[in-house]
Amino acid sequence: MTKSFRVVDLREDALVLDTDIIVEGVQSPEAAVRDVLGIQVVRSGAKRDLVAKVYWQPIGQPLTMVRLYAKAEDP
Repeated sequence: MTKSFRVVDLREDALVLDTDIIVEGVQSPEAAVRDVLGIQVVRSGAKRDLVAKVYWQPIGQPLTMVRLYAKAEDP
């Protein structure tokens, strides 16, 4: 069964647009954000680096949400 993820884009320039995007055919919230926003993300970070919330609901489970942050670039 294909997982569906709902990506909510929280970047400043996206807040005025409809930012809920449904993504299917990926295996993780990180992959969903990578496909939609084209950026690398991680599950922990500073509030200023918050770029998306991703929601999904496994069968028979409650709705799950994860906050994803822009990955810091290596020097």
